[in-house]
Amino acid sequence: MSKKQKNWLALIALMTVFLIAGCSGGGEQAKNEASTKKAEESVANTPSENRIIAGTVVIADILDKLELDAIAVPETGKVLAKRFEGLPTIGNAMEPDMEIVKSLTPTDVLSVSTLQYDLQDKFEQLKIPVNFLNLQSVDAMMAEIKTLGERYDRSAQAEELVAGLQKNIDAVQTVAANKEGPRVLILLGIPGSYLVATENSYAGDLVKRAGGINVMEGQEAEYLSSNTEYLHNSNPDIILRLSHGMPDEVVKMFDEEFKTNDIWKHFDAVKNGKVYDLEEELFGTTASLQVPQALGQLMEIFYR
Repeated sequence: MSKKQKNWLALIALMTVFLIAGCSGGGEQAKNEASTKKAEESVANTPSENRIIAGTVVIADILDKLELDAIAVPETGKVLAKRFEGLPTIGNAMEPDMEIVKSLTPTDVLSVSTLQYDLQDKFEQLKIPVNFLNLQSVDAMMAEIKTLGERYDRSAQAEELVAGLQKNIDAVQTVAANKEGPRVLILLGIPGSYLVATENSYAGDLVKRAGGINVMEGQEAEYLSSNTEYLHNSNPDIILRLSHGMPDEVVKMFDEEFKTNDIWKHFDAVKNGKVYDLEEELFGTTASLQVPQALGQLMEIFYR
């Protein structure tokens, strides 16, 4: 990972953590105490073999499909699989409560490589075993699923999961191959700012598979700083806006930017009403099992 990539990923993580932390109220201490109590109970009631902590929601989804249990999950407003009901939470995925994590005596904490820059030192200092999974593209995610299957004796489940995903992906790519894809600009919004996603980002990978041409192709980094004049000259047919961290606030930020920054009205995509806000659940900063749904939505946008 290049230094520029690390800096942008650190920016995304830090800004999101800051704003989420700022929204936490006085009940945070009570929630931490409850999670610590659940952690103690989990240690007492769970066999020592394969004490896995799911560090992100996507990883929890993958573990469920592999029929693997966990001893803790991240705090989230999303509905997780029934097998994870009642488990202690480790706090926000980007800034887990290391005291709770340590108390659970995990044999493996599974997080994502986009958080490695910020979290690895903390895990190493506390001697907590951790694996940062590469979910930065569809292919990388499927390779990680197979690796987890081998590691935890779930190869059959992993192969079935990957085969199902690949079948849907192949169907989309077959259709897209016979169409003229649009030129696409992808903007990733974080509270207070936004970046431009290249074809090396997860969203860029999806756009490419759906037949779109990323106007920022040929770049090494996943995300770049925005230069509206340069972006205008790239002449995108479609602008995709992604929200990360606080979706409602980011959409408002984008709306204000497009309203007050005069240059946006000169984009053909804006003139033609080809600006789309995508759901964070389907279009996150890392790959997820919702790849087929995300590709289906892009196909509808690109070719309707």
